[in-house]
Order: sequence, then structure tokens, then C-alpha cells
Amino acid sequence: MREKLRHIKDKLFTFSAHFSIVLLVAALIIVLGPMLAKGFTAVVFQGTSEFRRLQLEEHSRGSKEDVLAEVEQGRKERQNLHDMIEDFNVGIDTSEMYDKARDIYREYSRNLRSMDLPYDEYSGKRRKAREVRDYLLDAIESEDEEKVNSFLEKVFAEQTNKDFKDTEFQKIFTLAEQFRETSKKIDFSKRDEYKEDLVRIKELMKELFGPAPGEEKPALIMEQYGATRWDMAQRVINEIMHKTEWVEQEGTAALAKKKVERRKTFKGTGFEAFFDILPQKAREILKPRTTFYWQYFIDDSTPGHYFGGVGPEIIGTLMLTLLAMAMAIPLGITAAAYLVECAGENMIVKIIRGFINTLAGVPSIVFGLFGMAFFVMFLLPAFGKQPQACILTASMTLAVLVLPVIIRSSEEAIRAVPRTYKEASLALGAGNFSTFIFVTMPAAMPGILTGIILSLSRAAGETAPILFTGAVALGPIPDSIFSPTRTLSYGSYDIAVGDRLAMQVPHKQYGMVATLILLVLILNIIAICIRSRMSAKLKGQN
Repeated sequence: MREKLRHIKDKLFTFSAHFSIVLLVAALIIVLGPMLAKGFTAVVFQGTSEFRRLQLEEHSRGSKEDVLAEVEQGRKERQNLHDMIEDFNVGIDTSEMYDKARDIYREYSRNLRSMDLPYDEYSGKRRKAREVRDYLLDAIESEDEEKVNSFLEKVFAEQTNKDFKDTEFQKIFTLAEQFRETSKKIDFSKRDEYKEDLVRIKELMKELFGPAPGEEKPALIMEQYGATRWDMAQRVINEIMHKTEWVEQEGTAALAKKKVERRKTFKGTGFEAFFDILPQKAREILKPRTTFYWQYFIDDSTPGHYFGGVGPEIIGTLMLTLLAMAMAIPLGITAAAYLVECAGENMIVKIIRGFINTLAGVPSIVFGLFGMAFFVMFLLPAFGKQPQACILTASMTLAVLVLPVIIRSSEEAIRAVPRTYKEASLALGAGNFSTFIFVTMPAAMPGILTGIILSLSRAAGETAPILFTGAVALGPIPDSIFSPTRTLSYGSYDIAVGDRLAMQVPHKQYGMVATLILLVLILNIIAICIRSRMSAKLKGQN
């Protein structure tokens, strides 16, 4: 009976162990799977002609002839869409027409003064021109269709006036005719709504296709190009096609957001066809095709992380991590060796171990504040350096952060080495130092490397400790350890909480996180391979 019960317990234990592993793998897949999948879209995506133009102009990549031909073809199609907007906008946004009418009158008045006419004749012609101009201005400003037609009739009644014949004032009647034709196509009661939507459509068209044909090149790089990815383009197209309105919920006074078709605003106007043409033309203009952007891992990013890659962030993360580990590993192993080999089991040693265990559980932000106060504000000035956050101070802060883990893991690994190893070495005449260096430490190295692997992962992924001691969101690639640097962890943090522009390109944030995970994985694999090789040597397999 006892034997059967023991077998059952063994099977339950084996099943629990296997089930735990399955749960762990499932949890990793559930958590990391979607993140890595979305991060993958930063490298493989449907790139548009704007992306290829960006690569050509900023990095000299791609065939110049093919890209320019693509852009030129798209520019012609875009011009048609912009013409549709401007043609309809003439009767909506009348500020330009209003100013033009005033300019025509001023030019006519100046010419009258130069003719040296009698005062009565001069003042009469000028007064009549001002009267006609004011009728047109009243028509432009009016939101009542009947009043608009009435004012325009008064304008055209003066078209045969001999005083205006063969003068620049004839432009007033041309302008009035243009306004009359466009005003027939709009509902005057919805002019403000038209204007609001057209302003937003113009903004989105720039976001979709870049600057309008003939427009000056903007200063900001993010405004010089349209949507570089087809998923971004689809988001913008959807925003052009729909707008968000606050509507009352049935039976309550509460308001709720609701997506409505923007075309309903322009129903019955000539501009309604724009919403049928845009989706089809957008694909023809942007020409999306599958793109493998491997340069994402080496390219610099633009301000706001809008375009580009994570090259400087990878370099910064590696510099901070490796420099921190180079500081922490010797200190950690030395401290562990002292606690095991030299210090006895007295009260002072127990207090030191208590402090080490406590430090291992201190929140990382505390280390960041300590690093700023001690390393940045005190230590650097003590050595004649400016008190500024930099790679050195951030690395020292990370070293202090991971030091307790390295000490504890190294201490346990050293303690686990069989005492017979040490006794045999001493019996052969070796000293205590030589025994530790050549016998104890090599035997403990697999266990020490386990602690180093855990510390390496933590140092690479921490944000709070470097927040005040050396990390920046944007900046040049550092030229020394006394310069701040960009990192993957801080970059993703900056996008998540403080960079509104970068939130428009979420693939950049997922790409940074996925790159950080892959980087930590690669570093861990290298450390694990080193540990396996050492273990194999200790077992005499190599």
C-alpha cells in the first residue's frame, strides 16, 4: 500500500513539474507573442512610395529613377484630388476672395489718382467702385442665399458701367462670377460645417500624401513625407472618410462618441464624389508593397520617433549594460569570496548579509535617485567634471542595482563547491589565494554565471535607474562615457507616456520593446553558452 502511494506521489510530482513548465511556456507565449508579433511589423510591412522616397532622400537607398518616376506619377493623381478640394473650397473659405476684392479696389483707386482727373469725377468713380466692392463683400460674408443673390445682382448691374470698362476693376466682376458659380453648389446653412471639415481634410491629406504639389518644403521632417506605411495610410483614410461626433444617448442626457460618415456633410454637393475617389486613388498613388526594412536595427530615428530605426538605442543599451556588468561582476565575486572564505559567521557578517538582501528588494527608482544624488551631483564634481547625467553615472547606478544579486548568487555558488576540492589543493601545497583562483572559482563559475545572467537581463531592461542618471529620449550618438545616451527601455517609456507624435506610429514602440527582448535573449544565450562550456570542461567532456 505504501509503495503504491509512493508511486502515486511520484507521478503527481512529475505531472505537476511538467504542468508548471507548460503553464510557464503558455504564459510567455501569451505575453510575449502579441508583443513580438507587433514588433515584427516595424521591420516587415507594406511600404508606400513615400517610404521609398524617404529612404532615397535621407539614406540614398533604392533606384533613383524608379522612385522619382513613382513620385511623379503619384503627384499628378494627387493634384486632381487637391483640385477637387480647392474648387469646392472657393465658396466656403472666402477669406482669400475677400482680400482679393479689396486689393482690386485699392489698385483701381491708385490708378484713378494717377490720372489727374477733376476732383468731382475722381471722387464719383471712386465712390461707385467702393459701392460695388462692398456689395461683393456683403455677398461673400452673408450666410443667407437670398441676400447673396441680391448683392450679386447689384454687382452685375454695374458691369456695363463705362467707368469700369477696360480697367483693372473688371476683375471684380470676374471674381463675382466665380463666387456665384461656386455658391450654387453649396448649402449656405452648412457653410461653417463645410469649412470645418475641409480644414480637417486638408490636414489629413498632408498626413496621407505629404505637402500639396507646389507647396514649400516644411522644416520638420515628419511633415515632409506622407504615410510611409499602408497601415498608417489606411488609418488616415478612415479618418478622412469618418469623423467623431458627440451624440446624446437615447433616454439619457449623457453624450457618447460616435463615428459618422463625413460624406453626409457634403451630400448633394459636387464634393461628394471625393469620398468615392479617394480610397481607390490612395492605393494607386502610394503603391504599397511588402518591404523588409532590416535597416531598422541600424538607422537613427527622427525627432518624435516618427521615422527611422533604433540603431542608437541598441548601441546605448549595450554600452550601459556591458559597462555596468564590467563594474558589478568583479566587485560582486570579490565580495562573495570575502564573505565565504575570509569572514566568519559573526554578527557583523550577518548584518552585512541582511543589508545585501535588503538592497536586492529595494525599488529601482530608489537606485535612480541615489545615482543622481551621489554619482551625478557629488562624485563627478569631486573629480572635476560637470555634474551631468552620462553613460558612466548610469552604468555605475545599474552596477549598484545588480550587485546584491551577483553577490548572493556568487556566494551560494562558492559555498556549494565541495570542501574536498579546497583540502586537496591545500594538501598539494597551494596557498589560499591560489586555491580560490584556480580551484574554487572555476568550480563555482557555472553558478556565478547564473546570477550574472539574471543581473544582465535586469540591467538591460531597467528604466527608472537611468531616468535621472544618463538616459535621454533623443540626442546624438555619444562620443564618450561622459555623454548621455539613448536606450531601448527609456525610448519605449518615452513613447508610451510623453510623446504624443510617436503614439501615431505604435509600431515604433512595439519595435523597441521587441528589439529589447531579442537583445536580452541574445546576451543571455551567449552567457548560457559560456556557462555550458565551463560546465562541460569541469566534467571533463572537453
